[in-house]
Amino acid sequence: MYETLTYQGGVHRHEELKELIEDLGGFVLQENMLQMDLILTLAVPIEDVDRVRDKAKELLGKVKIAPMAGTEIAIVSPTLARHHLPHSACDISEYLRRYGAKDNMIGLARGAGKGISRISEDEKRLIEEHDLAVFALGSFEQCIKDKAHLFSDINIPVVVTGSPRDIDIGELPGADAYVGGLGRIPRRLKRGEDIRALRRLVEVVEDILDRRRREMAADPPLVPSILVKTEIENQVPAIREVYSPTPVTSQLDGVRVKLNYDRHQEEIADVRVSDYRLGDIADIRRSMMYDYILVKLLPESSIIQ
Repeated sequence: MYETLTYQGGVHRHEELKELIEDLGGFVLQENMLQMDLILTLAVPIEDVDRVRDKAKELLGKVKIAPMAGTEIAIVSPTLARHHLPHSACDISEYLRRYGAKDNMIGLARGAGKGISRISEDEKRLIEEHDLAVFALGSFEQCIKDKAHLFSDINIPVVVTGSPRDIDIGELPGADAYVGGLGRIPRRLKRGEDIRALRRLVEVVEDILDRRRREMAADPPLVPSILVKTEIENQVPAIREVYSPTPVTSQLDGVRVKLNYDRHQEEIADVRVSDYRLGDIADIRRSMMYDYILVKLLPESSIIQ
């Protein structure tokens, strides 16, 4: 398994760090150079993290764990109507991106109303294509509890946010955690209490993703999703013609490829990753998002050699 890290330092001798990452079998996921400052998002084998830390210290840089890097998160709002958006959900989305997450905003078609809110099967399937879902709910405790059916049978980790400071997680079936202080707020989340609530959300999400990685380590895929992303980018020429951000989006257990399923599914299945054909070690299916291609890597125990 790989650990995702962010490195922040100067450009001087940064090639040495990149060479070390390559020697360790790691990957540079993203590189941002701002004048004389450099920010790298990278992935290295868990057992080699200390070697990267030592090299960063030698280069007078800083390395920190970035559990959200290489993940895709759904930010779910009951509706796209003005009383649910844009403020809290949009600010939650923007804040998570600062920590390396790739997130998507999802508004439910019929999620409004304490007594009439609904979620369709297609919406559930779309949400479940992500690694984790954040349900950005409102300001009233009873309303939040009454809307628990929106996420009670979602098969990925769910974090619920709302205005009440504390709600017993036992009263929110299907939720893995609740974070207060983030309800329906008619302004940007810029005040001190808002920033503290966003930081609590980041801590909760990072903890859940870290636990998920540890669970996967017990029965991991044959190849990491980060390597699959790299090989698709190298072997599929059509990726170079995609202008959407992150044309191949990493997830904990796979990737989302922003190419049409009908035209490119076979090409993706034929990609060689290490000594394997991708179609033999992954479930490749049509995504609920724009007919993209969703690649879910199979664990070792489910593959018959």
